[in-house]
Amino acid sequence: MAKHKAIRPTWEGHLRLSLVTCPVALYTATERSADIHFNLINPKTNNRIRMQTVDAGTGKPVDRADLVKGFEVSKNKYVLLEKEELDAVRLESTRIIDIEEFVDASEIDRIYWDEPYYLAPSGKTGIEAYSVIRAAMEKQEKVALGRVVMHQRERICALEPRDRGILLTTLRTHDEIRAMSQVFDRSLPRPDARMLQIAEKIIEQQDAKFDPSRFKDRYEDALRELIAKKKKGEPVVSVEAEEDDEKVVDLMEALKRSLKGGGGPSRDKADRFLEAHGRKKAKPKTTTKTRRKAASRKRAA
Repeated sequence: MAKHKAIRPTWEGHLRLSLVTCPVALYTATERSADIHFNLINPKTNNRIRMQTVDAGTGKPVDRADLVKGFEVSKNKYVLLEKEELDAVRLESTRIIDIEEFVDASEIDRIYWDEPYYLAPSGKTGIEAYSVIRAAMEKQEKVALGRVVMHQRERICALEPRDRGILLTTLRTHDEIRAMSQVFDRSLPRPDARMLQIAEKIIEQQDAKFDPSRFKDRYEDALRELIAKKKKGEPVVSVEAEEDDEKVVDLMEALKRSLKGGGGPSRDKADRFLEAHGRKKAKPKTTTKTRRKAASRKRAA
């Protein structure tokens, strides 16, 4: 049986609800370790390239240890800040997550949700208090709001029961959210009733249950396939982009064709690469629901 890699906590401290306190630890709930990372290589020597800090004015290299941080107040004008000055204003972690209030999860707009963490009991001393806090939130169907200091920054956070533990998610502040009016600055035209009806039918046809396991990073898969072939010394076949000869300009015609299941978007390069190298795209599972819909479309045709 394969051993799981030990996960180290990102933060350790205490969770406090009024006078009830328990030791806890935060663990990142997501990971990006599967990402492919490239290094810049000099092809003539096969050596990695080392980046150098260079003064933009003189062009001479500067030792990183001699650098200070600066905030640009106007073009090429900076307020310089020493490390001691920055240390004087940084927030010291109190190592306590204080629960301040409880709200309904539906009241928190999805745009505010940021990074997820697992909040687990640390040690055996406070596990009963942790269990009581978690069970009370679950029974009341409430999300707790608090604050946590991580990486010298205070973050608002939401705590909610999840399975046998607590999920803590940091929240963006109101100032971090860009106003929609900056992007959507004009009113939309009223949709044609017939077009709207067809679009609704298309949505009904593509109705499904969300299954995150179905969604893969196809570009990542294609890169891994490419690297594996290069490592073995196998030739890599370039895949020509498919030309879209049947571009439909008329919106009504495009909707009608979509309803019939035709005129879909062309495959992207990653899909074409995998198929060209012997990995066929998996066909979606046929369910009773999709078979009924297909039969219905045949009768309508």
